[in-house]
Amino acid sequence: MHPHHLREAIANTPRVAVYGTLKQGFNNAHWLNGATLLGSDVTKALTLYDIGPYPGAKWQRSKGVTIEVYQISIDHLAQLDWLEDYRIDAPSEGEYDRQQITTCFGLAWVYLYNPSVTGKTAIYESGWRMPNISNVQQRR
Repeated sequence: MHPHHLREAIANTPRVAVYGTLKQGFNNAHWLNGATLLGSDVTKALTLYDIGPYPGAKWQRSKGVTIEVYQISIDHLAQLDWLEDYRIDAPSEGEYDRQQITTCFGLAWVYLYNPSVTGKTAIYESGWRMPNISNVQQRR
């Protein structure tokens, strides 16, 4: 049985918007197996930053970030919360915070990078490309 906060979150917003390693063709896309891809959208509400082997998004206007929007289950949401180190009881303490974003498919959850991006490079193109990194073992 899932905790009440997950049941409530998925009932209110059963979608997630992804912009990095969870997108189709990237190394974490398998976390969305069984979810329904609704399609792509472009949001100008976010700026991506190069964190290294994965990107991080911040609320900051941009020329546009390409996102994929999925219809998800409560199991997907629980797994993504774990993957993104989202902490329901202390959202600012995890690596990512889960917040809502408006998409052309309706509201969706999006994971925003919590640490400072000082010294990180903003990604001004429409999307992020996976760097050629070998032997990287991490959650992402």
